[in-house]
Amino acid sequence: MTSQISQLKLLANDEKDLKIFSAYLQDGVILTQDIKFLKKNKTLLCIFNRFMWEDAEHGVFRENRRIKSALVFKSILKVKSKNINVKNKSRILEFLALEVNKLKNDNYNLKLIFSGDGVISMEAEFIDSTLEDFSDSWTTKYKPKHKI
Repeated sequence: MTSQISQLKLLANDEKDLKIFSAYLQDGVILTQDIKFLKKNKTLLCIFNRFMWEDAEHGVFRENRRIKSALVFKSILKVKSKNINVKNKSRILEFLALEVNKLKNDNYNLKLIFSGDGVISMEAEFIDSTLEDFSDSWTTKYKPKHKI
């Protein structure tokens, strides 16, 4: 059964926008092979299986669902990773947060933080990012839980 739930299509141009992206992507999972830096295009592309938290925000109670989402960063000058073996293409990473810091040269340091201390760090000339769902959603038995 496919879902007719409305899909996200968001644009980020500042730090506040990226905080919203971080909230929507929390507990998303991604394979290392689904993270691509297109150096010539200055673009980092990530394909997540995003947990659909937005229903909880609106008081909609139904099955837990995931959906494929593309996170795209443009104007990326450099990308580094820490505690992520990019050669292990089938490793599953669980997304925790997106951090943004302004650098002394007026560029931005953007960090995708994953469980197990995995980090992808990017230097961006400016914030130009999109988050867009592109599939039907599907049910999942697993609902992420967090200790408070």
